[in-house]
Amino acid sequence: QVQLVESGGGSVQAGGSLRLSCAASGRTIRNYAMGWFRQAPGKEREFVAAINWSGGLTKYGDSVKGRFTISRDNAKNTVFLQMNSLQPEDSAVYYCASGGSTSVALSDYGYWGQGTQVTVSS
Repeated sequence: QVQLVESGGGSVQAGGSLRLSCAASGRTIRNYAMGWFRQAPGKEREFVAAINWSGGLTKYGDSVKGRFTISRDNAKNTVFLQMNSLQPEDSAVYYCASGGSTSVALSDYGYWGQGTQVTVSS
């Protein structure tokens, strides 16, 4: 079983940047795809980005393409989400998850973190 802990969230003005981290423990994540999802109040959890086990394949949601970058450091058992040009609509709780592929579907991820809040003010 793997435990995932997100960090790096906070409050930022529109146009700013944040870097989220997801640290895994209990099991190596080097053989697993990892994903980031987000959920705003009153909305469904949505796909943000995913990365395969090696980091050679990435996938992004349409709303974040060109602004967000997912990466991983398997030696540190950690996944990152660099978020640039943040907008108020990016405000949400951000979750990382581990899964078998770079899927956009929540159901394809077996382990989830508790989330970190990102708030972007205009």
